[in-house]
Amino acid sequence: MGFTFTATLPERGFDVSFELAPGETLAVLGPNGAGKSTLLDLVAGLLAPAAGRAELDGTLLFDVGAGRRVLTQPRHRGVALLAQEALLFPHLTVLENVAFGPRSRGQHRSAARSTARHWLERVGVDDLASRRPAHLSGGQAQRVAVARALAADPSLLLLDEPLAALDVSVAPALRTLLREVLAERPTILVTHDPLDAFLLADRVLILEGGRIVESGATGDVLTRPVTSFGARLAGLNLVPGRRTTGGFRADNGLDVPLEHEAPVGARLALAVRPVSVGVSRTAEDGPGWSWIGAEVDDIEHRGDLVRVHAAGLAADVAPAAAVGLGIAPGVRIFLGVRPADATVYPVDETGLRSPAGGR
Repeated sequence: MGFTFTATLPERGFDVSFELAPGETLAVLGPNGAGKSTLLDLVAGLLAPAAGRAELDGTLLFDVGAGRRVLTQPRHRGVALLAQEALLFPHLTVLENVAFGPRSRGQHRSAARSTARHWLERVGVDDLASRRPAHLSGGQAQRVAVARALAADPSLLLLDEPLAALDVSVAPALRTLLREVLAERPTILVTHDPLDAFLLADRVLILEGGRIVESGATGDVLTRPVTSFGARLAGLNLVPGRRTTGGFRADNGLDVPLEHEAPVGARLALAVRPVSVGVSRTAEDGPGWSWIGAEVDDIEHRGDLVRVHAAGLAADVAPAAAVGLGIAPGVRIFLGVRPADATVYPVDETGLRSPAGGR
């Protein structure tokens, strides 16, 4: 039956509505203060909405409105929350920590321990069953926390940046583990890492200011973004504009000749990777390039490249090239784009993705 959610909380500017299909994983992204934690707290029952309704596989989680106020207790919601900190009970062994959920659901002690051993083996830490949390590494503790959440057999799993507190050498293994177990149950994953969304989520929802500003299949949102936040996550330049008789004219004045099925005047977006944006000190006439002149707004080091910002675009160049061109804030440069390197797709007048396809 899946999960349906609608909730408003005016004091936090929160107004969100979405659905989750059985077995689907939804990644929720957005800047700090966007409402991600508020969403999880409302679903888990740690926060009550001013108005709204949420239902999970036929079970009512809350129903609040004029003349009605139904708030199901958190322990009766069939929801498990896994935070970025493991938050294991320090006085219990690993086995007892994982058995806590089944015991809370009424399982006999021996059955609960059997369930706990199953999940500890599934996440690869069954040899740690007798240890206490103080004697676990960060990666081990988080694996135990995953086992504890799943041992409770939740109808919906909530993940609040479960990899954020882990060392970069540990996170890939846990990400692989989550990829395996998330296929079995509906999940809402809050994350700041687009890699988590790419590898774990079927669908992405982006929040800003307590509102949904972008949503869709993971591949669409993170390769054809329609918001600046989505573009940053995807590592792309997002250039809004319109269809012209000659192709695409960006709002920043860049003209790109191309063929597109959209009618003249239709709102479009162009996405191009910074590494594919050319940089020159003079307007180039090379075949296949479209150029725009602008002053450099900023420059920043990005690993072994220098990122140049100008005209609403970011371009990645080698440090030697940046020095050779004399690039510095305030210097006038020209940035170039080739149609072959760009993706152009329709958006509506509000900036949301159009159902029509892109180039």
